[in-house]
Amino acid sequence: MQSRNRVFALIAVALATALSGVVPAAATTGRTVEVAAPAGSGLPPYVAIVKPVTAERLDSSWREGCPVGPGQLRLVNLGFVGFDGRAHRGELIVHADVATEVARVFADLYFDRFPVERMETIEKYDSDDDASMAANNTSAFNCRPITGGTAWSNHSYGRAIDINTVQNPYISGSGAVYPPNGAPYVDRTRNAPGMIHAGDATEQAFTTRGWTWGGFWETPIDYQHFEKP
Repeated sequence: MQSRNRVFALIAVALATALSGVVPAAATTGRTVEVAAPAGSGLPPYVAIVKPVTAERLDSSWREGCPVGPGQLRLVNLGFVGFDGRAHRGELIVHADVATEVARVFADLYFDRFPVERMETIEKYDSDDDASMAANNTSAFNCRPITGGTAWSNHSYGRAIDINTVQNPYISGSGAVYPPNGAPYVDRTRNAPGMIHAGDATEQAFTTRGWTWGGFWETPIDYQHFEKP
């Protein structure tokens, strides 16, 4: 009798959920992007996990008045290849509209063995862009104005990503280099690991999907920066 009552109770819950239009919690916890490793790559399969994010998790990178709310953002936990040639995991926070696409872009970088120094969300650096850049950190969302201006940066919408900020520095109209330790990489004839060049696999992984690259700008020039308005 207890077993029968339990079955009836489960049926009642299922019917109530269907009639109310409520999606079970398990269906809203996130999604996974998996790509099998090509034969001979020497890498484990690529896995990215896309999850909702809260204001508490965003910490100092978000505040009331920012152009998007936590509900419009996603935390992407993904694989990348480090400068040591080994597989690592990192985190990016991006807009929900581009989260799956970002996961697939980084799958391309992963199997191309494009090296990334580190990938931590910006609040680990008190949401200080200069500190994050100096640490050669690859990051995305940060509710802040554009460098040297007052308008919202595309980072504030979760629609911009900065990659290997030391090897791919920002150069202002006056010639200032950010981060300063990126100065040796202003010479783009270099081909050091982690640098991005026009036409290479990293640039193409983004731009063929409709992203723009700051390395094509005239002034300022932002070699680290990709965005999708």
